[in-house]
Amino acid sequence: MPDVPVGSQIFDLAFHPSNSTVYCALLSGKVKGIAYDQSGRSKKVFELRVSQKSCRGIALSEDGEKLYTVGKGKGLYTIDTITGKLVESRAKAHETAINRVKNVTSWLLSTGDDDGVIKLWDPRKKESVRKYTHHFDYITDFLWLDDKKHLVATSGDGTLSVIDVRAKVPEPFAQSEDQEDELLSMVPIKGTSKIIVGTQLGILSVFNRSSGWNDCVDRIPGHPHSVDALCALPASLSNVDHTSTILTGSSDGFVRAVSVFPTTLHGVVADHGQWPVERIAVGEGMSQLTLDDDEDESIESTSKLGHPISTKSDTEDDEREGLSSQHWVGSAGHDELLKLTNLGLFFSDKDDGPEQAVDDREDNGDDAGVSSADEGSSSFVPPQASEDLVEQGSDSDVEPEVSRPRKRKKKEKDPLALKRQKGRNEVEVEGVFFADL
Repeated sequence: MPDVPVGSQIFDLAFHPSNSTVYCALLSGKVKGIAYDQSGRSKKVFELRVSQKSCRGIALSEDGEKLYTVGKGKGLYTIDTITGKLVESRAKAHETAINRVKNVTSWLLSTGDDDGVIKLWDPRKKESVRKYTHHFDYITDFLWLDDKKHLVATSGDGTLSVIDVRAKVPEPFAQSEDQEDELLSMVPIKGTSKIIVGTQLGILSVFNRSSGWNDCVDRIPGHPHSVDALCALPASLSNVDHTSTILTGSSDGFVRAVSVFPTTLHGVVADHGQWPVERIAVGEGMSQLTLDDDEDESIESTSKLGHPISTKSDTEDDEREGLSSQHWVGSAGHDELLKLTNLGLFFSDKDDGPEQAVDDREDNGDDAGVSSADEGSSSFVPPQASEDLVEQGSDSDVEPEVSRPRKRKKKEKDPLALKRQKGRNEVEVEGVFFADL
């Protein structure tokens, strides 16, 4: 599928659980819904400005009928995805800019702001039902563990915390030690028995729930830059073990497919060139196509090479792509494009060739050791960035916020300068981990 221009930098994205629609939160303060089909066409469903400041996060309700969005304007807004209308707004939900939002259950939302404050919301009530202040730096990600009714949060202060939403006290159930690195993203593996956390230095930290939340049990080096986004694979995806394979988005511009225990690199799923990958999401809602073939004037009808889409009878490759295209991975960087990649086709192609084994460690549970990136290792050579650079547009009515903060409060360096500083996150790793890309 060709890249989809959205007119502004994308801060967050989410796929509808049943329809083939993806929603983007934009720097311009707008929320945009984009429908797509299995032939690679796309069209805008709706576009709504909810704030004069940037929208940083979005989350969908379980049935996909409500879309929640937050941003720099400190508000929490609810959009009806059927009508594309704003149905509810909480203008001052937080005292500072809100960075993340997550739909926990049908009766609970969570939001996290730049000061590390976490709030729980009942969508039926105007005010928050609980507030937590144990973090002192911005909230980077949320994860819901339904078996224990625990909400896990990561923060730029270097710690991970666990909140029992059933408890009535405004204190976390558990909080990790300082990991001495900003924790940026999070994803479960092995049926949520283990949690993978992406860090600023490019290390994947492994937390084992049976060992407690005090510290990670393993560290997996390999990414040359920060791991800003992590995403799990749907169980319905064939040709891959979805319980241990994840997608990683790094500030080197690559979306990678990586298996854990043993660590194996499947390859690069998407390339954003020089732009850091900020968000990843996977959509599989192809049961209700939202495009109408009669509306040709509003549909992007180009193939990956920019040519008109051929019919199903043209080639066997087109038929194969159509059969595999019910799973799409959406990724966003600092440009103004939404990149949609055929995930089923990617793993189908991987069946034709060997995978690269990067670490022979087995899943030892509680006995897993910590991998050192400092002993007996060689420097990693970062992959070459794509030369197909994207020209950024401009919005005169947009506040010039270019990314979420990426610093600890005790540092006074400009976060944008840190983000774009070349080679700042290069780490030494064992062997030739990812070196062939």
